[in-house]
Amino acid sequence: MPYETLLTSLENGIFTITINRPDKLNALNKSVIEELSAAVDEVYQNKEIKCAVLTGAGPKAFVAGADITEFLSLDANGGAALAAKGQDMVFNTIENCPKPIVAAINGFALGGGCELAMSCHFRLASENAKFGQPEVNLGLIPGYGGTQRLTQLVGKGKAMELMMTAHMIDANEAKLLGLVNHVTTADTLLNQTKNILEIIMTKGPYAVGKVIAAVNAYYDNSKNGFAEEIKLFGDCFGTDEMKEGVAAFMEKRKPDFS
Repeated sequence: MPYETLLTSLENGIFTITINRPDKLNALNKSVIEELSAAVDEVYQNKEIKCAVLTGAGPKAFVAGADITEFLSLDANGGAALAAKGQDMVFNTIENCPKPIVAAINGFALGGGCELAMSCHFRLASENAKFGQPEVNLGLIPGYGGTQRLTQLVGKGKAMELMMTAHMIDANEAKLLGLVNHVTTADTLLNQTKNILEIIMTKGPYAVGKVIAAVNAYYDNSKNGFAEEIKLFGDCFGTDEMKEGVAAFMEKRKPDFS
């Protein structure tokens, strides 16, 4: 479908979603959130899409935060509603997608942009990427899951420091902290991201989805992660995918999960 704030393309099973507001450093606003929701729905629904890459247009920013002008008219209830809507429509939906969604961070990932990257299943960053949660500069805190996901990824002490000081970190520090998996040049960022996804696409897609669900269960207080793993492990048995994988192993050939 056509979008006003996004560019999308599908090639060899990989769906690339590019936030396309480079003049605004790809800042999140109501339209971007709504269109991201629709694009992620495409990932869920379109069987030709096996995985997705989320990135930003231009050389400067992945997403440099939210559009602050939309905050001015909000009271406490309005702010809470804005956060809840965004989390439900986009951030939680990305995190729980059974198909891999990976962030290719090509510049500033600040505020809501850092939160968007963290909602993806993992992250690659170009050498010029910068990360931060500067909301305290506005008298605010992260509202799209940043307080939770940053703590999960880098630990309580460092997450507290980053959010309370509003300091930015570069791509190499982000990698040392575990916030990103790989640091690349700007020119190779998308290709390296797609190379990893191409490897993942050779694996059992049902099993890959269950990996996502099992890992996410660790952070879900309503679930026992070990019990959920047992259930999901059992769910994999008896599938055609599992039978093909075991047969291929026994026959010393590559599995065909198509």
